[in-house]
Amino acid sequence: MTELYQAHALGMIRLAHIMLGDQQSAEDVVQEAFCGLYRRWSGLSDPANAVHYVRSSVLNGCRSVLRRRTSSQASRALTGQQPTVISAESAVLTGEERRAIMAAVRRLPSRQREALVLRFYLDLSAEDAATTMGISPSSVRSATHRALAALGRLLQENS
Repeated sequence: MTELYQAHALGMIRLAHIMLGDQQSAEDVVQEAFCGLYRRWSGLSDPANAVHYVRSSVLNGCRSVLRRRTSSQASRALTGQQPTVISAESAVLTGEERRAIMAAVRRLPSRQREALVLRFYLDLSAEDAATTMGISPSSVRSATHRALAALGRLLQENS
């Protein structure tokens, strides 16, 4: 378990950070995913699949955080409260281009965003990304293709 954490935690935090745009939330999601794996370690049928389990748990955790944020933002809008500011670490992303790309990635539909991040940021095959997302490899390829097209349009709109 320790070796798995040391080998994959940083990549999982990066994945969650891209999905959430917030370092603290990313670290929390990854910590929860590894804790969940630890609690279920004895019940794993194949420990070689543990990294897929953690990756799926991180994506599911990100989805949950994003759902709560959307609900919270809608609630604040109704009550007139100001949105909270993201962490200083998140605000210090380097370069204007990177910020524009990250903003465009975050505007993508969740399935497209997940496919894009898994395929190009974590460099997973369509099959591994499909296992992580719980969809077929052809769906991953389709979502990736749509995400790249949408990302191009979003970036062109902002330039």
